[in-house]
Amino acid sequence: MSLIELLKKQGYHIVGGHSAIKPCLWLGRSLKGRGACYKSHFYGISSHLCMQMTPCIACNQRCLHCWRPVEEPFAVKAWDRPEAIIEGCLREQRRFITGYGGILESDKQRWEEAFKPKHAAISLVGEPTLYPYLDELVHQLSNMGMSTFIVTNGTRPEALEKVTPSQLYMSLDAPDRETYMKACNPAVDLWDKVSESLEVLGARKNRRAIRLTLVKGVNMKDPEGYAALIKKAMPDYVEVKAYMHLGYSRNRLPRDAMPKHEEVMAFSKKVADVAGYRLASDVELSRVVLLSKDGGKKAIK
Repeated sequence: MSLIELLKKQGYHIVGGHSAIKPCLWLGRSLKGRGACYKSHFYGISSHLCMQMTPCIACNQRCLHCWRPVEEPFAVKAWDRPEAIIEGCLREQRRFITGYGGILESDKQRWEEAFKPKHAAISLVGEPTLYPYLDELVHQLSNMGMSTFIVTNGTRPEALEKVTPSQLYMSLDAPDRETYMKACNPAVDLWDKVSESLEVLGARKNRRAIRLTLVKGVNMKDPEGYAALIKKAMPDYVEVKAYMHLGYSRNRLPRDAMPKHEEVMAFSKKVADVAGYRLASDVELSRVVLLSKDGGKKAIK
């Protein structure tokens, strides 16, 4: 089965030749007044106004902890223009939101608001920096009045020098090269690119965040090593999150590779102490901790 067929089976809506969008679990819960995701708690993002999408379903890593079917290759034949991707994603977002209008539990005001999303989380599947017009895509979304997150694996530092999202996320899933090769499983060694991207982030002035996804028995070790790498980038925020035993990652990792929230908290404090950060917030349900330089947090405009 091809990657596109597998993604469709999981509820992804394919847009054009290489993009995708998927309704987030928290979007549905927010429409029913049942809470919001940790991005709401940390950064003030309204879950029912968030569009979770990607301009590129292909990826250059095969991370053990990824819940997507990363084993399936995907080659892009031709790149779609940003305006076509945006139009397609908005169309699909509105299509699956329509169904919530007939649910008695739905908050009708939120439901009407959801047809005009205010935030694009460019973090769904694949590696967005492989898309050659990512900077233009972000610019067009910004002109539409939408805030943007980009979540990247940091393997294309040249792309990070150009993009200007509301917040630039970089995943840091290892404290050293050996662990990186085991946890992220790239076809070729990209650790030097990851290290270079940390330096690029350190030179940027826009909001930046580094995310650690901790997997017991794989990369949940050497907090001092993580702290040293974080110091190269000095991001505004550091998210330390537990690996979640979901999707295709269940074929690669055992359930006990998923840390408990208290274990994530303890690891976060060690990283914070060495890196010079403070605990800003945490969400136990998502097993995630937010660190910042001053212990505070600021909403995305």
